[in-house]
Amino acid sequence: MRILAWVFDERFLVHRLRATSIAGLCGGVVATALFAWHYYADHFWSWELLSVGLTMAAVKWAVMLWYRFTN
Repeated sequence: MRILAWVFDERFLVHRLRATSIAGLCGGVVATALFAWHYYADHFWSWELLSVGLTMAAVKWAVMLWYRFTN
């Protein structure tokens, strides 16, 4: 395991954490924007896109609150 610690230092782990967080946020924004587009342009409720956007937002808030109260 010491070889992996030499290859993957703290900076790599922090960059991976930030990249994953930004990717998740972008996915939620895209899902919500697509839902809004379908609703306003096509007058069609896409329940799948709405559920993806709301699930991503709920998980983000739940994890933020978990870390707030446990750290």
